[in-house]
Amino acid sequence: MPYRCEAASVEGFVQHLACNLVNKGYWFYVTGRVPERKDPRVVDRKLIELYGLELSKWARARRKAKGKANVAYLRYGRTFVMLATQGEHAMFNREARVRDVRREPIHFHGYCIGCGKGSDGRYHASVKLHPDAFHELLSYYRGIALQRGASTLASEISQIKFVPYARVRRQLLRVLREVNELRRAAGLEGIPSTALPLTRRIVTVFDSRADVAACRPPYEPAAGSTIVDPQNTSDERGLPIDAGKSHS
Repeated sequence: MPYRCEAASVEGFVQHLACNLVNKGYWFYVTGRVPERKDPRVVDRKLIELYGLELSKWARARRKAKGKANVAYLRYGRTFVMLATQGEHAMFNREARVRDVRREPIHFHGYCIGCGKGSDGRYHASVKLHPDAFHELLSYYRGIALQRGASTLASEISQIKFVPYARVRRQLLRVLREVNELRRAAGLEGIPSTALPLTRRIVTVFDSRADVAACRPPYEPAAGSTIVDPQNTSDERGLPIDAGKSHS
């Protein structure tokens, strides 16, 4: 089955990045942007061949046993990311700045995708709203807390587009709590927590109809998972990722 490296949506990118890559030890990353004059799928094939990513799962297992790193490649729009596990790989020598997601989270469309140790002593992916995106969201809803009727405000809150990962849910609940504190102080009806979109929906990462790069995957993706766009301008609350160098 051809390797599908082109994420179909922001939600799919974040899901795949956090759940299927960072959670599986792909902690070291570089990002880049395909120049406007280049076909992204041509660049896909070039990078896949350059870094020898067309490996079977058995070859990857042998690399891991020898202390060598495995690398995954993903792209959304014109932005791509390569992520590596611990070990030796040409990516660490060829790329100008390889970052560690445990220390420098990836910022994308208002999300902050990082990695930290859990109570079990193991590293787990962490997705939250970037501080700037969170404070913008909080300021907006605090600003309209007393200007909308309860049903109108609840309807607007229900349209928040951020995917409710665990830490995102806590941030959204804080927004609602502060809104309700303002409303209660003014003698207005509060907004129930059921207005918030607190259930995360697993999305399809790749468009099965897309004519994508013909290469084998570094693993078989689970049903539902995602990447990063440093220069996105389509989302008014989105934040740019700190992109690496472009590849031609």
